Amino acid sequence: MSKILLKNAELLTLKGEVQQGDIAIEGSLIKYCGHVEANWQADRVIDCSNKLAVPGFVNTHTHAAMTLFRSYADDMALMDWLQNKIWPAEANLTAEDVYWGTQLAIAEMIKSGTTTFADMYFFMPQVAQAVEQSGIRAVLARGMAGVAPTAEQALLESESFYREWHNAADGRITVMLGPHAPYTCPPAYLKKVVALSEKLGAEIHIHLAETADEVKTCLEKHGKTPIALMNDLGVLDRGVLAAHCVHVSPEDIAIMRQKNVRVAHNPGSNMKLASGVAPVPEMLSAGLNVGLGTDGAASNNNLDMLEEIRLAAMLHKVHRCDPLLVPASTAVSMATTLGANALGLGQVTGKLEPGFKADITLFDMHAPHWYPRHDRTSLLTYSAAAADVHTVIVDGKILLDNRRLTTIDEERLLTEVQQRGMRLVQ
Repeated sequence: MSKILLKNAELLTLKGEVQQGDIAIEGSLIKYCGHVEANWQADRVIDCSNKLAVPGFVNTHTHAAMTLFRSYADDMALMDWLQNKIWPAEANLTAEDVYWGTQLAIAEMIKSGTTTFADMYFFMPQVAQAVEQSGIRAVLARGMAGVAPTAEQALLESESFYREWHNAADGRITVMLGPHAPYTCPPAYLKKVVALSEKLGAEIHIHLAETADEVKTCLEKHGKTPIALMNDLGVLDRGVLAAHCVHVSPEDIAIMRQKNVRVAHNPGSNMKLASGVAPVPEMLSAGLNVGLGTDGAASNNNLDMLEEIRLAAMLHKVHRCDPLLVPASTAVSMATTLGANALGLGQVTGKLEPGFKADITLFDMHAPHWYPRHDRTSLLTYSAAAADVHTVIVDGKILLDNRRLTTIDEERLLTEVQQRGMRLVQ
């Protein structure tokens, strides 16, 4: 069992306060945080002078292998973008493409301080292999579209994927079911998803109320909002991670609170696709758990959670002309503690506390934009850059060591994804 000591770090606490101290890591867990007993001996000591230690970021919603379509189809309306660019290009994907596209996403996430991500895509066994080999933590769902020719096959693949990979890779991989959205999954199909969820004990990751058109169409077709429809179909009784939730009414929020729906807020993607501004202050006030996600790199176009923290802290202020909305400490908690809760991992990761998994990011604060240090949480939210990430630890293993990836051959990776990305869109 390896033992790592993070010596003399500045630790970001749950209250957004900073304290000087050490972190002792034993195996996959945090053994001590703050004060380390004198007789505890480490195999490796990392000097954390001028370093800020934070819980690793949790990206609550992405489509990892869509890194292969980064910069391919930008500045388009969502349905035009999906139907005329993304879905045709995705039809060319092979399992091996998805493996390499996922590795690219994982490399980018690790280098920008993310230790856990939630993914919804296809060829999920290859996604799981990339996760297993890289050492990151992930909550994976095989995307399902009830209107597609592969609808029934997707249900079968989801079940076999759950049975093979749930709690795999020393528990770093957990599995959800991934019905894409109400507009691609008719009610009859969603009932099959609910039945499979009950059979397996699996939770559900789904896009909900992303655009005004989605809500309008749902009202016309079913006489209900997407949230109300999901409630009537029993989807919300299964434990739901709902991506976007941009166009939700006060009545929707009340239903979501009653059913403990956890929200993945994607400010960057929502801004770029002009989907709108989610009522995050109202959701938080209602007691909803709201985490942060990047969405896929085809609609963002990066997987930088620091950018999402900053956008979450600023978007709602300017949208409501209220500088008090979503303060820095709230935005950081959305990317850490609340993000872990959103993925059902709140008892596992998201905090720097003894007994929690050693999923830790160290920021190097020895740079002009970190001075003077009046408030570390403010600096992390409004000043820090992904390039400041110095060390990333997941499950007690160092995945980024002094800015160098330890489990991924970066040069080979970049060569592979360049060739594959260009082939897919020709």
